[in-house]
Amino acid sequence: MPDLFDHAAQRLSRSEAPLAERVRPRGLDEYVGQDHVIGKDGFLRRLFESGRIMSFILWGPPGSGKTTLARMAAQNADHVLESFSAVLSGVKDLREAIARADERLKYEGHRTVLFVDEIHRWNKAQQDAFLPHVESGRIILIGATTQNPSFEVISPLLSRCRVVVLNSLSEKDIETILKKAIDDRERGLFSKGKELEISEEAVQYIARVADGDARRALNGLELSLAVALSKDAGDITLDLAREAVTGAGLSYDRSGEEHYNQVSAFIKSMRGSDPDAAVYWMVRMLEGGEDPLFILRRMIVFAAEDVGNADPNALTVATSAFNAFSFVGLPEGKIPMAQAVTYLAGAPKSNASYLALGKATELVKKTGALAVPLHLRNAPTSLMKNLDYGKEYKYPHDFSGHYVKEQYLPDEIKNEVLYSPTDIGEEKKIKSRLAAWRARSEEFMSSPPKTMAETYRERADHVKAGKQRAKTDGDE
Repeated sequence: MPDLFDHAAQRLSRSEAPLAERVRPRGLDEYVGQDHVIGKDGFLRRLFESGRIMSFILWGPPGSGKTTLARMAAQNADHVLESFSAVLSGVKDLREAIARADERLKYEGHRTVLFVDEIHRWNKAQQDAFLPHVESGRIILIGATTQNPSFEVISPLLSRCRVVVLNSLSEKDIETILKKAIDDRERGLFSKGKELEISEEAVQYIARVADGDARRALNGLELSLAVALSKDAGDITLDLAREAVTGAGLSYDRSGEEHYNQVSAFIKSMRGSDPDAAVYWMVRMLEGGEDPLFILRRMIVFAAEDVGNADPNALTVATSAFNAFSFVGLPEGKIPMAQAVTYLAGAPKSNASYLALGKATELVKKTGALAVPLHLRNAPTSLMKNLDYGKEYKYPHDFSGHYVKEQYLPDEIKNEVLYSPTDIGEEKKIKSRLAAWRARSEEFMSSPPKTMAETYRERADHVKAGKQRAKTDGDE
């Protein structure tokens, strides 16, 4: 049992703790934000008020209240909370925690809530270690993660836990949290020393640059106070807050879900022909630390997939932007990137080429290795020629308009149509040309064109006749 010195040490530890820890909510009434789960009909509020608890995983961005909710869960159910970080702990620590939970239940009658922060940091094999204990009820597991559990938590564990999604706190929520910390004379900003005035503009600035992270906002508020005291200032002004908190650290994880969310928004904005949104998401990714060459590669793919032949110049613009960035780098390289992304967003769109690729792929898988028609085969040897390789091939340049009806697909699929151009942009011209060629093909069916050999003989005869006429004219 803790003695008097233990309690004194705990009080001292709390008083010296960072502001974000000191003002952590002690109950639902002090909690700000996440109304969808702790509001009147929210899942967690109903769970807490029932006095019961179950295993669940809290998925949300940093500073959204995951640790606080885990503590509240254990407190409301009158269970003991054991916490550890998956970054610093392993299966050995889990075994020790399970052993303590067994002892606690046997001798004290208290169940244990095991809170595992950053549970996604444990690999699949390590996560397997939770399964028997969660299944048997020896522990109640509450995991916290900033990553999508669908990808980072094993399916058997997900099936035994409810996933609770937390949102990034709004700017208004952050302002409320900051004002509570300022007004709380027992645990808040001024609980340890001199009290200063803080301007509304300073509070709003800190809330804005916190990017939905309550911990970041409270740390910024505490740092603003430290800067003001170091300058012997009478109050915390907007300028002092800006000096203490240099700017927003945009939420972005180059290998996590937010990466895929923003890339998806970027591509869909271009596809939806919204240059404003497209350039916004591009800058969001750049400011968040994304590799510019990754963004440029996505633009090249987009130019071929979503713009296609509706504007063939789009692919040239995208690849030119890639080359331009490779030459100049940052920060000037952002300029050709902006030019390219606004061009792509404003270009006419067609995915007909992309669809043709998909149809062709499926057709190849379905029909296998069909033989190349004889007239299309190369015949570099006399043996191949004797086997009719290349026989009766019609050379398009020998015909009017450099086109002649010919079969280029294998016999089994000779009537398949894979590319269907749209009526958008330049592709409309392609569609018109293909239609004209097909119409000419119908004419050729009733009056077959000359073979290549016949064409060559006619050409030779024509040249010979021309020379003869020239000689005759010269003699005259």
